[in-house]
Amino acid sequence: MKMRLGGFLALALLLISITFYTFNGSALGATIETPPISVTTELPLYENGDRVVINGKIRDYDPDADSGKGLTLIIKSPDNNIVAIGQITPSSDGSFAYSKIVAGGPLWKLNGDYIIEFHFGSLKGSTKVVYTGGTFEVPPPEKAICTPNQNLIDGKCIDKAPKPVKEPEPVKEPGTIKEPEPPVCGKGTELVNGICKPIKVVEPGKPGGGCLIATAAYGSELAPQVQFLREIRDNTLLSTSSGMAFMTGFNQLYYSFSPTIADLEREHPLFQETVRALITPMLSSLSIMTLAEDGSEAQVLGLGISIIVLNLGMYIAAPVVVGLKVHKHLKSRKQFTLL
Repeated sequence: MKMRLGGFLALALLLISITFYTFNGSALGATIETPPISVTTELPLYENGDRVVINGKIRDYDPDADSGKGLTLIIKSPDNNIVAIGQITPSSDGSFAYSKIVAGGPLWKLNGDYIIEFHFGSLKGSTKVVYTGGTFEVPPPEKAICTPNQNLIDGKCIDKAPKPVKEPEPVKEPGTIKEPEPPVCGKGTELVNGICKPIKVVEPGKPGGGCLIATAAYGSELAPQVQFLREIRDNTLLSTSSGMAFMTGFNQLYYSFSPTIADLEREHPLFQETVRALITPMLSSLSIMTLAEDGSEAQVLGLGISIIVLNLGMYIAAPVVVGLKVHKHLKSRKQFTLL
């Protein structure tokens, strides 16, 4: 009788334990929340030359309030160095996709876990991929075959500029001065300083990175100030080896803090106005770089050093001198009062 009673008690305890653990498991599963920015990659492992395909979604995306805002993407190596930067425009439902990053190259030096960070306003998210290294071989570009009426320029066939047709000169009237007429340029050329030159074709995606602080300060990537900064970077600095070396080092420093400042600008209008006022003198000084010819190492280097010295004077030397003058004036007034 006692053995039968003990068996019933053991069975009852077993049923209670199963019910308890089932309930706790359901409650624990219900508390799992979707992250602010959910991200997935197409593959867990990548070798040299593999294209990194990213898909994700912003949880609390508002198409009315968040329209036009960019999602910043930063990839960091195992030693916490930035290897790639991108900017994505989300769809109306908050989803996004990005496939412009190719694993490998001079910045992908270490094997291991590469962290991909995402910043959208105050929302943040991240994921990681494993880079296994290998030999990165860039396939040679296919040589274009041009027709007799075309010239091979930078690997592309550009139509030859037609010879301008000379029009008969009109009869000059006494006392009138004829102004020279500009030449008529053919297809694929444009008039630059009175000379027909081939139009430069910029390959999409070649210059990278976004002007995060200026974009947040002026509210749009299409603002004239932001476009001016991009033209200076892409057409002047990146046209020389010294400019490219400067931008490589500058990007490492700039993109370590610019996403945070851009987020603060979007959240605080007063801070946005302050940043806009502070960067206005710098934008004015950068207009000096327009005097440099594209591809001229000496001019880009000389004007670049001049601008750096000018900005150090405006943002550091001038405030220090004013502060010392004010301090000296207040100190002299205090001594005069004591006398």
